[in-house]
Amino acid sequence: MKRKKHTSAEDEAQVDMTPMLDIVFIMLIFFIVTTSFVKEKSLDVSRPEDNQSNNNQPSKALSIRIDETGKIMMGGREVDIRRVVANAQTYLAENNTDTAAIQADENTEEGVVVEVMNQVKIAGIDKVSVLVKKG
Repeated sequence: MKRKKHTSAEDEAQVDMTPMLDIVFIMLIFFIVTTSFVKEKSLDVSRPEDNQSNNNQPSKALSIRIDETGKIMMGGREVDIRRVVANAQTYLAENNTDTAAIQADENTEEGVVVEVMNQVKIAGIDKVSVLVKKG
């Protein structure tokens, strides 16, 4: 009979980790590939810069109010929609501004607001903001 040689403690039982690591890496690749990255849809908002130190900033904005019946008020007086361009150009000649603020009632027809915006842009004001007054 043959006798077994005594082996050292290092050579006894060892667990081979290679197959387990292979499976872990395959699962990792599977989850990375199957994950879907969704880009959320949103509006791009351009905020105005804080330029209080700049003295050649335009003065106050042109203010236009539209009530629920479609009556247009500029400078405290009623204006016909065909005269918005002329009144805006007069305001531009007297004031250093490049913005206009249109305050419309909640029940105002959208067509009137859009037409006033177009008239103001024709007059030479590119920055137009619309405010909606509720109530």
